[in-house]
Amino acid sequence: MPDGRDRPPTPDPDRLLIGWREYVSLPEWGIRHLPAKTDTGAKTSVIDAYDIQELPDGRVKFTVVISRKHPEHRVDIVAPISRRSTVKSSTGHTHVRLFVTTQLKIGPVVKPIEISLISRHKMKYRMLIGRAALSGDFTVDPTRARVLTRKPKRKPRP
Repeated sequence: MPDGRDRPPTPDPDRLLIGWREYVSLPEWGIRHLPAKTDTGAKTSVIDAYDIQELPDGRVKFTVVISRKHPEHRVDIVAPISRRSTVKSSTGHTHVRLFVTTQLKIGPVVKPIEISLISRHKMKYRMLIGRAALSGDFTVDPTRARVLTRKPKRKPRP
């Protein structure tokens, strides 16, 4: 007798369907079309940050490199620290990380999220979108990619 676990979940009509990877924007930071991986196993989101410098006034300065192919495409950001916390990585190591808050845009949804800052230079995706950011707005289909967003069109070279 089937128990229903063989069937895919019924989509919630109040949530947008997204794939295991999507293009996201962080409009407050001027970042558009950043490839990101959805990570339902992680509570918080994380972004690949370099040159992380805690400033004396409760803010942090860091750099986000937009493209590995074009490392000169980078954005320097100064943001208030929302919190610091000990986080256990996927490899089992614990680290104290700084967290900041900014707006995340996936498709038509724009919402504030908390992001931890850490170097992900060895990882394929510059950003992971965790459960807290996905909650309430999205259903993730792990068998599909770029359901809601499409690869940006390249500008023709002169």
